[in-house]
Amino acid sequence: MDAEPEVLAELHRLRTRIPQLTGALAASVDGLVLARDTPGIEAEGVAALTAAALGVAQRMTDATGQGDFRELLVRGVNGYVATYAAGRSAVLTLLAEDRVNVGRLHLEGRRASTRIGKLVDEAAARDEPAPQPRATRSTAKTTTGPTPLPTRTTRTSTRPRSAANAHTTTES
Repeated sequence: MDAEPEVLAELHRLRTRIPQLTGALAASVDGLVLARDTPGIEAEGVAALTAAALGVAQRMTDATGQGDFRELLVRGVNGYVATYAAGRSAVLTLLAEDRVNVGRLHLEGRRASTRIGKLVDEAAARDEPAPQPRATRSTAKTTTGPTPLPTRTTRTSTRPRSAANAHTTTES
């Protein structure tokens, strides 16, 4: 991904702005690590768990009529795990000590996720192949061989009908 150095720089800046952060990672919604600043933490495992939690969170917001997923906050005995939507195809996950100011965590996390989302979405747009022009009626269509036509086949049974599988009407 072309945006990885820029995303990593954003993660470093975020950890500087919030000293109580113990880790930060950007991942695809499928659970693949895009960039990480997570010393002592297995980022791949956290990214995979984030993808699973994201799926549950999306279903929950859909089921309750709350709209598209925006963020998820989990509090454990030792701290917080905050996940924010970052564009169309990524998420930002932050790990923080229990003494973090949660309002500041949300403020900085939301800002960073917006910036990371733009970086990832722009990189994805650059990586996508250019759309091919559609053929119009006036454009000649060239093919290398005959175009197969859709065919419809009927299936016939080769089993002989017996009294056991025959459909008959009986009087009762």
